Amino acid sequence: MLKYVVVDDEPLALEILDSYLEKIDHVHSVFLFSNAGDALRHLQDHRADVLLLDIEMPEMTGIQFLKTLADPPVTVFITAYRNYAFEGYELGVIDFLLKPIPFKRFEQAISKIKEFLLLKAQYDHAEELLSDKSTDFIFVKSGVQRIKLYFNEVTHIQGLKDYAIIYTSKEKILLKGSIKAMLDIFPPKRFVRVHKSFIVSINKITRLESNRIILSGQEIPIGRNFKDDLEQVLSAR
Repeated sequence: MLKYVVVDDEPLALEILDSYLEKIDHVHSVFLFSNAGDALRHLQDHRADVLLLDIEMPEMTGIQFLKTLADPPVTVFITAYRNYAFEGYELGVIDFLLKPIPFKRFEQAISKIKEFLLLKAQYDHAEELLSDKSTDFIFVKSGVQRIKLYFNEVTHIQGLKDYAIIYTSKEKILLKGSIKAMLDIFPPKRFVRVHKSFIVSINKITRLESNRIILSGQEIPIGRNFKDDLEQVLSAR
């Protein structure tokens, strides 16, 4: 059940969108705003799942409105002008509806939203499982092989352009993927990035110095931009 916020300075457009949402079965609540300022104040204090946002508004355009939100809901731009589509997608909107909006086209946008939120929920759940200490391993692809990788055997990960070297207590494993992509694989409660090219296992750290980490006989540099995050992670344990 989703919470919708609709922002459009045209009363008729608001009425039509409201009537369309009444026909959608997963809607929990709908908040209608003809004024961008009122909508902003609402979003500062209330969570919304979906934002249906007009672009051409007198006080503030929908593009300006969206840029003010630090963590915007899933957003659909609504306008009578095609020329905004590219900028809308640059801002990460999920769909772009042209007025007048046929209900069938509106349903397509809603289906796209539901599919995206379902996938996101599944991804978030997978992330939670990875963060859970009860999850001990993951399968990774190295060349044509799929290798069962136990997290407690990994000491650190080194990034080399589009590849990553996984160092374990037994071997080295080469994976296709950037060091940033590795952050999506390894549980954040167990691993921390300490340098633009290195992620380390927190449990394998034996000594911490001003600009380096010692673990399993290896010296790993600490990047200046990562010191604060490292200190925060270690102080929380």
